Amino acid sequence: MKIKHLVKDTNWQNRVEQIGYGYHSDNGIPYWIDDYYFSISESFADEIYNATTELWQMCLTAVEHVIENKKYHLFHIPNYFHHHIERSWNNETPSIYGRFDFAYDQVRNQLKMLEFNADTPTSLFECGVVQWHWMQHYFGNFKDQFNSVHEQLVNSWKEIKPYLKGESLHFTCVRESLEDLSNVEYLRDCAIQAGIQTQLLYIDEIGWNGSNFVDLQDQPITDIFKLYPWEWMVNEEYGHHITNDILEAQWIEPSWKMILSNKAILAILWELFPNHSLLLETYFNDAKNMVSFVKKPLLSREGANISIISNNKIIESTTGDYGHEGFVYQELAPLIKNHSGYTIIGSWIIGQESCGISFRESDSLITNDRSRFIPHIIE
Repeated sequence: MKIKHLVKDTNWQNRVEQIGYGYHSDNGIPYWIDDYYFSISESFADEIYNATTELWQMCLTAVEHVIENKKYHLFHIPNYFHHHIERSWNNETPSIYGRFDFAYDQVRNQLKMLEFNADTPTSLFECGVVQWHWMQHYFGNFKDQFNSVHEQLVNSWKEIKPYLKGESLHFTCVRESLEDLSNVEYLRDCAIQAGIQTQLLYIDEIGWNGSNFVDLQDQPITDIFKLYPWEWMVNEEYGHHITNDILEAQWIEPSWKMILSNKAILAILWELFPNHSLLLETYFNDAKNMVSFVKKPLLSREGANISIISNNKIIESTTGDYGHEGFVYQELAPLIKNHSGYTIIGSWIIGQESCGISFRESDSLITNDRSRFIPHIIE
């Protein structure tokens, strides 16, 4: 696995905008990397595939464990919502996707799971569409990628279609984020290709008529995909409406994903699968005997409120509004280091299938919303 450079396409911004990628830069600083890429071997792609598949099954075991033993307090999930989580799990409410983030130790050749973005993962559009078009532009059909995201999304929506409760599947997100809207529109387009009737509305346009949710035409909402975190919803008025909804609308991602999107799951996995080669040692509220570790809030986003401790000294930290629910302490893992920065690997599970990878690069050890997306090629 190594970085390779290309002759820069001076028209790259226009090229990616033509496929609907409007957030490729932030204040003139590119978020999308067009002129270099990760060259990986087929065997390394297989290694990521197998690791993702194995971890997904371990995560499902962990969800079952948390629900059976009612360990919701470790996740700070409100009492009133426990029943909804159990109902969504027992009813097998469909899940469409998630993204594992990995560190890779280049000395030991070992993948390590950093976390699982199970509820509202983004960069799906970049992974499934933009990097595929990038490959077509530079290499035509002469190269390959670990990337069947698009096909797997369409197939997964086809599998979910018979289980929808109504005629129309609604899609929603906040109105202020072009990135969120682009990801939702991509998911919606795949659902349409799967033969599903869809409607888009912003999260603040969802209505409540006193007994069930309604759209802008006052039509009942029975199935809805949301790119909006569960931990926010349960602390808003929406949360109580969800538990009082007489139509019991199916929310995708389902509420049992609250367990997997919480950093508490990292400590639970270590408890259930101690010393597993894909896991990092992780504990609740205590570093135990570790001298190099990462302190992560149970609930946080975009790298906020993270502290990295190496040999008992803080070497990097970020600020933010998270941490009120407590922290987990995770063993510090070495990241891929190149001249351009530090890189983590994102690996997508869609439906039940591992189907695509992406690389995110940062100037520092902590990945955040400004971290760059690097495409890849198998060669």
